Amino acid sequence: MTQPNDLLPEGLEDRLPLEAARITAAMRACLDVMAAHGYDRVRPPLLEFEASLAGRMAGVTVGETSTMFRFVDPASLRTLALRSDMTPQIGRIAATSLAAAPRPLRFAYCGDTVVIKASQLDPARERLQLGAELIGSDTVAAAGEMVMLAIEALKAAGLTGISVDFTLPDLVDTLAEKAFPLAGEQIEAVRRELDTKDAGGLRAAGGAAYLPLLYATGPFETALAALRDVDAGGALKSRLDGLEAIAAHIGDAARITLDPTERHGFEYQSWFGFTLYADGLRRAAGRGGTYRIAGSEEAATGFTLYLDRLAEIAPQPEAARMCYLPLGHDRAAAARLRAEGWRTRAQLAEGENPGALGCTHILTNEGPAPL
Repeated sequence: MTQPNDLLPEGLEDRLPLEAARITAAMRACLDVMAAHGYDRVRPPLLEFEASLAGRMAGVTVGETSTMFRFVDPASLRTLALRSDMTPQIGRIAATSLAAAPRPLRFAYCGDTVVIKASQLDPARERLQLGAELIGSDTVAAAGEMVMLAIEALKAAGLTGISVDFTLPDLVDTLAEKAFPLAGEQIEAVRRELDTKDAGGLRAAGGAAYLPLLYATGPFETALAALRDVDAGGALKSRLDGLEAIAAHIGDAARITLDPTERHGFEYQSWFGFTLYADGLRRAAGRGGTYRIAGSEEAATGFTLYLDRLAEIAPQPEAARMCYLPLGHDRAAAARLRAEGWRTRAQLAEGENPGALGCTHILTNEGPAPL
C-alpha cells in the first residue's frame, strides 16, 4: 500500500526489472567496447570537495556548477558536493594520482550523477553517465578515435541510424581575434545571437561579418565548403582541415552534419565538439569534444553517453532460461545449470507457483524440465 512518504522527489524514479535490464545490457556493451580499445575503467567517488569539482574544467564558471547538491562535511568542515558530471573527476585523477603515468591516458567510466534542478526538456535529476576520456593528446587522431569509439559503443548497445553533428565551440573567439574583430563586450552578444540563429539580432550586435556562419550548416561536405568560403583569411584552416580528417576517419560508419556555431552542451570544450544522435531517440544520445584540464592545463578529448536515454530505445535483452529449484533440490546440479548460463530461483515455501515467479523450467532428477 502506497503511503505519502513513498512518493519520490521530482525528477527521480525507480528503474523496474525490464528497464533496469536494458540499462545494464547497454552499459555492459558500451564498456566492453571501450575495454577492447584499451580504455581502463576508473571509479571516482560519488561526492568530493566542491572546489575540486568546480575547478577542474577550464572554462567552467561557478554559475555553471550551481546545480550541484552541497553540504558541509562534519569531518573537514569543508563544503562537499554530489557530482553532476564525472568528467571533472577524471581530470582530477589524471592531474594527481596519475600525473606521472605515461601519456596518453585512456579511461572509461560509468556512474550516477545528480543535479538540483533539471531542464524542462529533460526533467530527470539523476542520470547514469557513461563515457571515455583520452588525456594527454590534442591531435586530430585522438579526436577521430574518440568519435569512432562513441559510434561503436552506441552500435554495440543496439542503436541504429547513428549520426554525428560536428561543432567548433571556440569559433567566435578564434574569428574575433583577427579575422572578424570584436570588442570584448560584443563577443558574448554575438555568441548569443548565433545560438538563437537570429540574423537581425546578429547585425544589431555588431556581428554582420558573422552572418555567413548561420548558413554554413547541414550535411558535412556542403557545410564545410561554405565554412571554408567564410574563412577567407585562413583563421580557421587548421580546424577545418581537422574536421575533414575526422570525417574521413568516420567514413560511412555514421551520417555526419556540421553546425559550427552550436554551443549548447559545450561549455568547456575547446576547438572541437560533437553530438551523437540515433534513430528513434528524440534527444541527443551523447556529446563529446576536446578540452583542457584546469590546473595541469593538459589537453584531453572525451565523450559522455546518456545511458538512461539509450535504454529507452535499446533492445530488450533476451531473458535467460529460469529454472525452479524445488525444496531439497540437488545443489550441485543447480550450480551446473548456473555455470551453463541458466538462472535459478529456489523454492522457499510450500504452495509457490513457479510460473508466476517467472520460471520456465523445473529441476527434476533428469535435469530441467519445461513447466
